[in-house]
Amino acid sequence: MDVVLDWLVQIMRAVGAPGVGVATALETVFPPVPSEVVLPLAGYTASLDHYSVVAAVVWATVGSVVGALLLYWAGAAWGAERVCVLADRLPLLHRRDVERSLDWFARHGRTAVLVGRVVPGVRSLVSIPAGVDRMPLPAFVGYTALGSLAWNALLVGAGYQLGARWHLVEGYVGSASRVIVVVLALAAAYGFWRLLHRHHQGGLAE
Repeated sequence: MDVVLDWLVQIMRAVGAPGVGVATALETVFPPVPSEVVLPLAGYTASLDHYSVVAAVVWATVGSVVGALLLYWAGAAWGAERVCVLADRLPLLHRRDVERSLDWFARHGRTAVLVGRVVPGVRSLVSIPAGVDRMPLPAFVGYTALGSLAWNALLVGAGYQLGARWHLVEGYVGSASRVIVVVLALAAAYGFWRLLHRHHQGGLAE
């Protein structure tokens, strides 16, 4: 893992902010490379003036969407079972990781794509059941971008503020993830309530 992280740092320093997008796309497609490490590291690199923190967040979000689309298309093309079989053949990845994302999607529906972006262990692979379910692509991209933006801004910003102590972020990710999940779930529930209320009001008007 240290070798991978060193390589990602070299990309970010050599290419600049687009390198953050490359690194984030890779960690999205290859979950054993944790975003809890990659994103704070990108923030720390930004603090060294290799690029701006805003550019880091933007490119990280672009990379997240690109990586998520690759997994979405894999789920759509191969189906859940074939992806599970493939996961068992890849190093540091297991069938149960994919099954966990399938279960998350089954319980939370399409909002899982939004909320799942801030849940370690689910955030990357939740794109697979979305592809299997053939979730409408505009909705998938929108939810992915929104959830990824919140997650990326939090972790890149933390790494930027902590500087050389960026590695401390990983220890706080669990608590922060739970808070963001609650906030996003409440926001989704409120949006759903507003939609039902508007529909009800329209029905009364008729």
